[in-house]
Amino acid sequence: MKIIMLMFDSLNRHMLSSYGCDWTHTPSFNRLAEKTVKFNNCYIGSMPCMPARRELHTGRYNFLHRSWGPLEPFDDSAIELMTKNGIYTHLITDHQHYWEDGGATFHNRYNSYEFIRGQEGDRWYGEVKEPEVPEEMALQKKILKRYDMVNRKHIKKEADQSQSKVFERGLAFLKDNHKADNWFLQIESFDPHEPFMSPEKYKELYPELDVRSDDWPNYGLAPEDEKERRDTRLQYAALLSMCDVNLSHLLDFMDEHNMWEDTMLIVNTDHGFLLNEHEYWGKMVMPFYNEIAHTPLFIWDPRYQKYNEARESLVQMIDIPPTLLGFFNIDKPKDMEGRSLEQTIDHDEKIRDAALFGLHGGHICVTDGRYVYMRGLANKENAPLYQYTLMPMHSRQRFLPEQIQTARLADPFDFTKKCQVLRMDAGYFGGFPDDMYSASGKTPIDDLHKNFLFDLETDPEQKIPISDSKIEQRMVEYMILLMQKNDAPIEQYQRTGLR
Repeated sequence: MKIIMLMFDSLNRHMLSSYGCDWTHTPSFNRLAEKTVKFNNCYIGSMPCMPARRELHTGRYNFLHRSWGPLEPFDDSAIELMTKNGIYTHLITDHQHYWEDGGATFHNRYNSYEFIRGQEGDRWYGEVKEPEVPEEMALQKKILKRYDMVNRKHIKKEADQSQSKVFERGLAFLKDNHKADNWFLQIESFDPHEPFMSPEKYKELYPELDVRSDDWPNYGLAPEDEKERRDTRLQYAALLSMCDVNLSHLLDFMDEHNMWEDTMLIVNTDHGFLLNEHEYWGKMVMPFYNEIAHTPLFIWDPRYQKYNEARESLVQMIDIPPTLLGFFNIDKPKDMEGRSLEQTIDHDEKIRDAALFGLHGGHICVTDGRYVYMRGLANKENAPLYQYTLMPMHSRQRFLPEQIQTARLADPFDFTKKCQVLRMDAGYFGGFPDDMYSASGKTPIDDLHKNFLFDLETDPEQKIPISDSKIEQRMVEYMILLMQKNDAPIEQYQRTGLR
């Protein structure tokens, strides 16, 4: 038995034809839905990229205790557990965050890995001369854009793009190993994450797109210019269509080699991306509307042979690790909060009443599948707030000495295996480097201090928050119950006014 997990970054559920979109060109995702079980109620856990991947390894929420960072010494990694139990694990990715400070402990959990260079601001080719970067870009984006502009000089055709190389190497692994047994392959494409760079033939699928338009949006409030809004949305769609074509190559290979008989296929993502919805661009500095939080998920399990069916049970990223382990009959560690999806795949077994999600220092959110409740910040300082870690790394830099000077040893949490951890001031809005990207674009600070309650049955696009004290109280109870279950520190209740 073997598993292929194809993971995209920033794959928008609401822009896939298999989930009802009627204007994007994504026929392979329709084909995928016909060959798998499609999950209609999959939600994020921890935002954004590497916090989600920590959940992919550990099967528990990241955002209640720390922001973006590496796997911790006390973390149970499902990938490493497979490796130790004789399952060969291989990672192929162009997700450059694995090689930054805040992702440094993930890739070595695999038996082997391949890194494709050139995505986003990957520090790939050396060029001393400074390129011209648009002045209006936020500082962080300007730094990344500088490297991106250099990298693009070396990307001449579709085959040069990192997404193409990821799928090429994925198919090469399958050609070499599809007859072997007991392996896990993670094919991970950074696309359709921004920048939305795609070849001309995909742009031609969307005639209204001005191909000269910028393909790298800032995070924050969407611009007022309607053309800029339209073109950015279409740039994303074009890149999405490229992802769709590469997906078809994987499905073709599985068809040609009859891999459906003994190979699980999982196609998933870490989160979505706002493209003018709710007047925002991005995913970090605004409330986590469903365009970000409600994600696509497709699974084929050869043991049950269920395909072209939908599942309504509420599931999350934290359920993927126990699903992987269960497929290979490996026991789930006691600290994994996620549940195996085996019976949900078979007959839509319910595995939870509610799901928690959010960003460290941002809204704490909960959904029961019908209602979504977002709990905002209770004070303008967003305090108290601490980072708990033994790996003091942010996304692209180490913690500063000034932040580490605030460190104190905290008592162990129930998942740290009796290890004390460092408790440091998080410093959001206070000068320390952080992972909220609050300097990117225009930060909607006011929205961060609001609570939102939405009824998805009557308002699926979350346009009008409702006011219902009974429903809100029930959602608060779900939230507190899940926070307690995950041993959330007291300040998470305090900064959101829950205590």
